[in-house]
Amino acid sequence: MKKDLFRNFVAGIAAGAAVIAIAYTPTVAEAKGKAPKCSTARLIVPWKPGGGTHVLFSIFENTIQKLNVPSKLKVVTIPGQGGNKGAKEAAKAKPDGCTLFAIHQSAITSYLNGRINFTFPAFETVAQLTSTPDIVGASGQAPWNTFAELKKAATEKPGTILTGATFGSTSQFMWLLMEDLTGMKFKYVPFDGTKQRMTALQSNAIQLGTLNVASGRKYLENGTLKAYGIADKKRSKHMPNLPTMREQGVDLVFALKRGIVAPKGTPKDVIEYWADVLKQAAEDKDLLKQMDAKGTDINWVGPKGYRKWAEKTYKDYEKVAIKIGMYKK
Repeated sequence: MKKDLFRNFVAGIAAGAAVIAIAYTPTVAEAKGKAPKCSTARLIVPWKPGGGTHVLFSIFENTIQKLNVPSKLKVVTIPGQGGNKGAKEAAKAKPDGCTLFAIHQSAITSYLNGRINFTFPAFETVAQLTSTPDIVGASGQAPWNTFAELKKAATEKPGTILTGATFGSTSQFMWLLMEDLTGMKFKYVPFDGTKQRMTALQSNAIQLGTLNVASGRKYLENGTLKAYGIADKKRSKHMPNLPTMREQGVDLVFALKRGIVAPKGTPKDVIEYWADVLKQAAEDKDLLKQMDAKGTDINWVGPKGYRKWAEKTYKDYEKVAIKIGMYKK
């Protein structure tokens, strides 16, 4: 009798311990698809540390580190050749899901201007993640107070307004698309990067240049720079008084769309895994708060939708590139 009681007591303790163990055993987050064999995949960012793309994807890296998933990400910067050095490294990487590539429309513009011989079709699309809309910006000393005044000047005296851009890059394509939509014409002044262009704008060495909420907000608020409109579907909550280009009669929506791709041939189930992990990160409240502070919207789009977007965007850009003689089929 005593032995039976003892056995029952021990069994009860064991059962209780098992329940406690189950309750406190961490569970791996459910992720669709199949994780790659590596515990940490490298995410190649093809620009210098501290730039917009590096900063935004570092936030994703930190968020994914906190997720209880089998494979995580580590951002690795490979700058050079206007982003093309990193692109080449990513394109030739083994298609096993252990190398991913941070990309945006520069992959298209670099192809159209002949700096690289491949673009989105050389990769498997994983997920589009962020959207940073362009602002039609100007020096604070520019003589035009509204977009209507700017349009009139650029139409009546075409090719006279100094506009800063990196030739053949996304910073020029917004203006090229605007020219195509409105008949305006600008005189382009080349700059290697955003920092140099912003300095030239602030000193009135040039009159026009693209901005975004993160890079231009404080200068717009203190009057160093001006803004004529935001190329987005809706007004920015950070700058509610700035009208969209559509509100001003120009059907121009232009935002830097950052996303992630993988080397061609990466298995579909691995692509699905990363797409789902990135979706989880994109829904994280802390990540959303950090992105909002930088004036960047989160808009997760999966592999198929991202591919459709890339194909349409390429056609839009190709049309403009052919029109100005940049690209020939």
